[in-house]
Amino acid sequence: MAMKILHVTHPLRDDEIPQENTVLIMGFFDGVHRGHQKVIKTGVDLAKKHGLKSVLITFDRSPRVVYQKEQNFKYLSTERRKAELIEKLGVDELYFITFTPDFSKLTPQQFVDEYMIGMKAKFVVGGFDYTYGKRDVANMQTLPSYSHDEFEIVTVPKQTFDEEKIGSSSIKELILADQIDQANHLLGYYYQNTGIVVHGLQRGRTLGFPTANLAVGKDELIPSIGVYATRIQVNGKWYDSMTSVGYNVTFAENTGVTVECNIFDFDEDIYDQPVTIEWIHYLRGEIKFNGADGLVAQLHHDQDDSKALLKNI
Repeated sequence: MAMKILHVTHPLRDDEIPQENTVLIMGFFDGVHRGHQKVIKTGVDLAKKHGLKSVLITFDRSPRVVYQKEQNFKYLSTERRKAELIEKLGVDELYFITFTPDFSKLTPQQFVDEYMIGMKAKFVVGGFDYTYGKRDVANMQTLPSYSHDEFEIVTVPKQTFDEEKIGSSSIKELILADQIDQANHLLGYYYQNTGIVVHGLQRGRTLGFPTANLAVGKDELIPSIGVYATRIQVNGKWYDSMTSVGYNVTFAENTGVTVECNIFDFDEDIYDQPVTIEWIHYLRGEIKFNGADGLVAQLHHDQDDSKALLKNI
């Protein structure tokens, strides 16, 4: 059965509250990486074992945007992508709570009363670092003091890789440091961006490498400057491709960061189309060439490398 998705605003209406007992899975889950997946699977398995409904509660924006007032915060997953990844893990119901000023002012006890006990929780599952207010007073260790013994608490320990915590922040750092392969490993899938195909300078066409220029969603994290082996989804179909994130350093235009995708064996007009790009492997950094000839030779080399890599995906 398809996962039910609810977008709710505090306070919950009666018809938004589950009708049966639940296992609540708590967290923001940006990127739904391997650490998050462990938390979510723990909750789903518990629900199946006890014949309960698995309900995941998250928010429409990062708490860091609300509490730390972080400017230009970039996400690893759009809301739609997050829902897609969570549904694959078998969750029954997904709640996106709008982070309104009223909601942000809830005390830890009010939050537990309304969004745990009030949601008919028999179990509450969270990662070791889950908080529901100020970190020192509203964490998994203090949760028993707010729970009134209404539910069991399951804390999922830190998930590590090479002794490093698997976390959204460290994955972002890898994506921005030419380490997309390592980031993909920690995510447990290939990192994606969504965008719209827009009109660019069309220089690629004159070089024999036409590109789709992508306007990526403004809140999404774009990988570091360089050339990548990628896949791109157009009209529901995936195509092999290579993609440059760069500044057009060989030519003089100051166009800011561009995302240009050369789609292999493809010749369709896709302007204004929504697309999804999947970043498979980092090939190289941006190189400044003396002219078009050197660039074209390199692009042929990049295309060969990409095709060889993507053959094994």
